[in-house]
Amino acid sequence: MAETYATAAPDRSAVRSLLRLWPYVRPVRLRLFTAAFVAVLASCAGLVIPLVLKWMVDGPVADRDTGGVWLGALFLLLLGLAEALLFGMRRWLVARPLAHVEAEMRAELYGRLQRLPVAFHDRWASGQLLSRATADLGLVRMFLAFPLTFLLVNSVTIVFGVVIMLLQDWRLGLVILGPAVPVVVMCVYFENRYAVVARRAQDQVGDLTTVVEESVLGIRIIKGFGRHRTQARAFRELSSTLRGTELSKARLLATIWAVIVTLPELAIGAALVLGAVQVADGELSAGTLVAFLSTALALRWPVDSIGFLLAMSQEAATATERYFEVMDEEPERDAVVRSAPAPDAGLRFDGVVFRYPDADPGSPPVLDGVDLHVRPGESMALVGATGSGKTTLTALVPRLHEVTAGRISLDGVDVAALPREELRARVAVAFEEPTLFSASVGENVLMGADDRAGDAELERALAVAQAEFVHALPQGADTQVGEQGLSLSGGQRQRLALARAVVGRPPFLVLDDPLSALDVHTEAAVEAALRQVLAGTTALIVAHRPSTVLLADRVALLSGGRIAAVGTHHELLRDNPDYAHLMSGTGRQEDDR
Repeated sequence: MAETYATAAPDRSAVRSLLRLWPYVRPVRLRLFTAAFVAVLASCAGLVIPLVLKWMVDGPVADRDTGGVWLGALFLLLLGLAEALLFGMRRWLVARPLAHVEAEMRAELYGRLQRLPVAFHDRWASGQLLSRATADLGLVRMFLAFPLTFLLVNSVTIVFGVVIMLLQDWRLGLVILGPAVPVVVMCVYFENRYAVVARRAQDQVGDLTTVVEESVLGIRIIKGFGRHRTQARAFRELSSTLRGTELSKARLLATIWAVIVTLPELAIGAALVLGAVQVADGELSAGTLVAFLSTALALRWPVDSIGFLLAMSQEAATATERYFEVMDEEPERDAVVRSAPAPDAGLRFDGVVFRYPDADPGSPPVLDGVDLHVRPGESMALVGATGSGKTTLTALVPRLHEVTAGRISLDGVDVAALPREELRARVAVAFEEPTLFSASVGENVLMGADDRAGDAELERALAVAQAEFVHALPQGADTQVGEQGLSLSGGQRQRLALARAVVGRPPFLVLDDPLSALDVHTEAAVEAALRQVLAGTTALIVAHRPSTVLLADRVALLSGGRIAAVGTHHELLRDNPDYAHLMSGTGRQEDDR
């Protein structure tokens, strides 16, 4: 799992990472700046309270002026209400825009995932991607809502508070400032350590999410093999690892919190003793000491909060890094290919070489010089031993993978020169492992057609795929099939996938053993209907059974990464021992019939 994600770089910068959020924040910057300004006003209102106390102690209290005391109390009440209202206004100002920022970032991440090549999804665990789209973006929103504002507000509050204390008594002010240097040193040390642990924790959350997702999707396998205890043990181990990492975060946070809280408290205690001595000696008024200590106590929250504000900022910075690890991946792009169109039509492979992007550069390619021509309107069966590269070859046609060398052309046009949207509108695919979405049966099938397709096209496709079972479902074609379509049998899912491939009447059809999960009688009915569809399209069909091979006009044998032979089923049975061996037994019997 570790290879699917990065680790915190030693030269990382939290500020540089967080600055990458600016394009998302810029549209709502006015409200955020206004919220910060309002929070500063609220904090300054709080700092006025000690000055009112000084006036009350040295004035009305010393003069025994009851009316003045009540007036001071009124001022304190008004300042408290103003502070509360201003902070409430700050919360109102940031709630809606930050929810919008989070939604925009999530939408862009989802859009980027749709445009990233299949090779990217082969490398990355789904749980890592899910955690970036959910937990990480939640941390980013929390940072923008709270630490971003209060790091600024608390800094301004501390500066103004220190200035007020120095103006009251500069000697006591220096006592309060004494812990500043060790606190700053500890904060720098804490930031570097916490960044590494925070990144580790977020990656482990992604691992845990992957295990949960795989366990839910594979619950039938887990129950069928009685592996629930093994899965539970694996989950507990990952949970225990995450718990240890979270405890490491807690220890770091406790350490910095202890330093940040203890040193200023000691300074306030020392200032209290020295101030009391000065008041006793007549060098300082009681009101001034009250105002000084009240200001110092008002600064306790801004100072104490530094620890967890830095922690939240570091978590947001690592979450931002994880988000942009996906966003920085190169999406599929339509290359500009300038090549002369081939003179012939149909589907042609010319010297196609393919090696998976993460394969060892010295390893042999999966496909090595494939040459094959499927004529217009012809059906070509692709046959080969397990692992010979049949599925890989079919995936190259709609450019789910890019060829390493050579070219593939449709009607004389290089597929690399076609926009992917146009290419995939011309080529329909049905894979051996059918994938259905949490939608209705009709929506799943019509995904293979344009937006104008309706009930007539749906019914035709269901008929071709012999999927009339749909009409017996509780709501017919409007029945929700559930996640992965697991409420249906394997054969039913495969028939719906086939219906999805043919519903749009594509000029090119790529079928990867589309009938493997069907019983003999259903397969025969599907083949009969499919022959009519294949008569009007150019098709490449991966086949393992002779009955599927007989759907095709010709057969291509794939061996050693190359096309070893091309001919009709009967010709290859007669002339090619390797093909005869693949088709042995059932194949010979069907040939005799």
